[in-house]
Amino acid sequence: MTEPAQRIAVIGGGISGLSAAWELSGAVDPSQTQLVVLESDRRWGGKIDSFEFEGSQVDLGPDAFLARRPEAVGLCQELGIEAELVAPSASRAYVCSRGKLRALPSGLVLGVPTRFLPVASSGILPWPGLLRLAMDFIAISPRTSLPKSVGGSQRSQDCSVGDIIRTHMGSQVLDRLVDPLVGGIHAGRAARLSAAATFPQLLQACATGPSLARNLRPPGTPDRAEKPTQPIFLSVQRGLSYLIESLVAQLLSRGISLQLSTTVRSLGRSDGRWVIGLEEADLQADGVVLAVPAPVSASLLASHSAQAASLLGSLEHASVAIVTLAYAKEDVATDLSGTGFVVPAVEGRLLSACTWLSSKWKHLEKHDEVLLRASVGRFGDERFMALDDEELLSAAHAELSEMLDLSGPPLAGNVRRWPGAFPQYAVGHLELVSQLQDSISELRGLALAGAALNGVGIPACIASARAAARKVLADQLRR
Repeated sequence: MTEPAQRIAVIGGGISGLSAAWELSGAVDPSQTQLVVLESDRRWGGKIDSFEFEGSQVDLGPDAFLARRPEAVGLCQELGIEAELVAPSASRAYVCSRGKLRALPSGLVLGVPTRFLPVASSGILPWPGLLRLAMDFIAISPRTSLPKSVGGSQRSQDCSVGDIIRTHMGSQVLDRLVDPLVGGIHAGRAARLSAAATFPQLLQACATGPSLARNLRPPGTPDRAEKPTQPIFLSVQRGLSYLIESLVAQLLSRGISLQLSTTVRSLGRSDGRWVIGLEEADLQADGVVLAVPAPVSASLLASHSAQAASLLGSLEHASVAIVTLAYAKEDVATDLSGTGFVVPAVEGRLLSACTWLSSKWKHLEKHDEVLLRASVGRFGDERFMALDDEELLSAAHAELSEMLDLSGPPLAGNVRRWPGAFPQYAVGHLELVSQLQDSISELRGLALAGAALNGVGIPACIASARAAARKVLADQLRR
């Protein structure tokens, strides 16, 4: 077989790797450049996975993406599947606070209150917590400056989300509002999460003036919160795996070589080309996009950049599990008019959140059943790992029975575990990413993509993938 004039390999077949391949496929001449995607698993999609549950396609990983970022919506449009996009049919969400489900008040920005009365009337905070919150609104917080930066530099001033909230609004706001919402996005704890990486507007508000709440509230915001005119989240009616299936099908139609069950064991360098070590034979490439979890990238880069391997290896990860359950509608006494609820870590429960699937998504609504999606696990809490699937189903059912007043057993259940799924953006994360990119800048033809860099959501992963593809292409032009 004639060797192509040029080859670019993408290592990793999740949304990041496939998006990088899509970007590359639209920019190269297939007669001159062969594109190869290598995935160690037996399926495409990485953390995006859907399955048939009680007659409906239900997601086992993320079940939605941010609509306000353009990357995921844009990719769906490019693939011609934008008609499949759906928005949640409910908006109200709840928090389990002090043993009860309580509606999240209006005026929250990622859990941070910008209006006092809705929080006061919600019952979420005890009176000492409300008093401490009131001090921020009237700008008499004990300390109003930015908490001391930890792990940052002149390029990246940073501190934790928890430090800022605790300083300005107190521990109750942090534990019962901000931590379950900001922490829930990252399966982490707000006390450890980088504000610069996960909540940059919080840093800006903190530096603007004494009242964090007032600074986060946009100028001219009405006293009564208005419903957003555009959806905040979107999903795919046939499950997010349909996005993956469409992407794979169109990559194949463009002549891209897609290889499952192909583990990359090493990454070498010879005569100016990358040498990808596979089980059966080595594969040479002029460019490589690494779109795999940080520990895998660290291992592959160890012989090329000790600093890059060290930085990637220093990232901590959280493990989670998704428990999907179906109940007879008559066995659910609680009104499930909403999207679901989050559970603060201070409640001490196994569950970290629960999505009311058949209420949140119109296409999952059933006349006689209720579909629930329970999340367990977060950084520092891996109790669920000691339970087998049957025990985890039973434990999730027990907690849901208490919170939702269930009177019968589940009709069906499923457990999907995601070990090490969430990279933790600790204080100084943006500086770490900057150092990481600097450390690989001399490795011509190589770029990194994925959730370990600049965002764990689907749009952020797509953005990092397309940027990595463009970097590799630019390196080829400089050859």
